[in-house]
Amino acid sequence: SYGLYSATVALSYDLDLAGGNRRTLEALAAQVDYQAYQLEGARLNLAASLALTAIAQAQLTGQISATADLIAAQEEQLALTRKRLALGVGTEQEVLALLTQLEQVRAVIPALENRREQTRHLLAVLAGQAPAQSSAALFQLKDFALPVQLPVSVPSELARRRPDVRASEALLQAASAQYGVAVAKLYPQLTLTASLGSQALTAASLFGAGSLVWGLGGQLAQPLLTPGLRDNAKAAEAAMQAAQANYQQTVLQSLRNVADV
Repeated sequence: SYGLYSATVALSYDLDLAGGNRRTLEALAAQVDYQAYQLEGARLNLAASLALTAIAQAQLTGQISATADLIAAQEEQLALTRKRLALGVGTEQEVLALLTQLEQVRAVIPALENRREQTRHLLAVLAGQAPAQSSAALFQLKDFALPVQLPVSVPSELARRRPDVRASEALLQAASAQYGVAVAKLYPQLTLTASLGSQALTAASLFGAGSLVWGLGGQLAQPLLTPGLRDNAKAAEAAMQAAQANYQQTVLQSLRNVADV
């Protein structure tokens, strides 16, 4: 009976001749890019919703103000008509017609105020606040202004910056990389291993002269009886083609959206 002491360090390296590991990293990086573009798109959508809601609120405020001016003008006209009626110049029908018009215009105010209040609630929610705790200002049309010059054409490179286009592009890149991983599995896999250490019968002589041991090895694996690998490669290729079609559709829709605007 005896004891054997050993200390060994072993290393293994996959040569990745077919590039499967590299394509795996590429697919993971593309997924990270996709999530980043999704986040950017969500932020842009939030900013657009805030701006459109603020403009809608300003529009309703302008309508309420214009309607109030119209009511004041109609009240003045009604007062003049009643004076004419008292002097025997006007008729009761004229007074009733003006009174009907005035009440119809007055009935519009509550609906406009209700819609404006709803836009205030929506602005609060978009800003991450409860409607009762909203501190948003009341926007008016004079708070907004269009650019002095509007471009009549936009380079397609600007449309490519859209987050939805970049996200679809990242998905296409990920699908292409995953197809490369599936194809790489069809080729031989070469792995090199190496070990270095020492062995001794006593702990004191473990790292002494003559205790060094080492080893080198290689492993070559070629899948032969795995027909499912080719089916997986075909499925990955079909997924890549689907991602390509989705990317093309996203680009066309973005160009159409820019052209419409």
